[in-house]
Amino acid sequence: MIGHTIDIAHWNQVLRDKTPDEIIDWALTLTDNRIVTTSFGVYSSVLLSTMARKDKGIKVIWCDTLYNEASTYEHASKLIRQYNLNIHRYQSLKSKAEIDATIGLPSLEDDNHAEFSEVVKLEPFRRALKEHQPDLWFTNIRVRQTELRSKKDILSLSKDGILKVSPFYYWTDADLDNYLEVHGLPKNHDYFDPIKALKNRECGIHLQ
Repeated sequence: MIGHTIDIAHWNQVLRDKTPDEIIDWALTLTDNRIVTTSFGVYSSVLLSTMARKDKGIKVIWCDTLYNEASTYEHASKLIRQYNLNIHRYQSLKSKAEIDATIGLPSLEDDNHAEFSEVVKLEPFRRALKEHQPDLWFTNIRVRQTELRSKKDILSLSKDGILKVSPFYYWTDADLDNYLEVHGLPKNHDYFDPIKALKNRECGIHLQ
């Protein structure tokens, strides 16, 4: 794993004042075995459009919870077509009807929430990692999003030793909104993650 061969603390200092393009260019020199993850969330077009420009064939991992709004599926379809994304879509091994009947859509306080998270997000994501076994993982996590994410940095390691690269880590919502406007990119205003439920709660895959 390349994550164990580089000085992450040193490179986080070096990359701190670099642009996302410069961060991505640096990371792409490390390995060809890389993925980018997306939920097709609010600012998904920022990272996906950038990665499509930098590495047209990169594997795009989408763990579809099956509970997205119709507008999110429309947003995903548009970006997949526009950037010819090399999409790898993962879903629960159970159908949405089966999940609804056996677990339901639980609130955070519901005892079934952990099981729901496992079934719709965590198991599909572990399956994706097992199948692709990446050395490098591009993400769109940012500081201040959640308590966990604020403890990360541009570079961090997953539990499995995958090097995670978050090129827009220090960007604010205002920075991203401006980027969308300047580049004419769409924003997914109606994104809903049933795992997070609350905006500042972790979705699960970044606990991996």
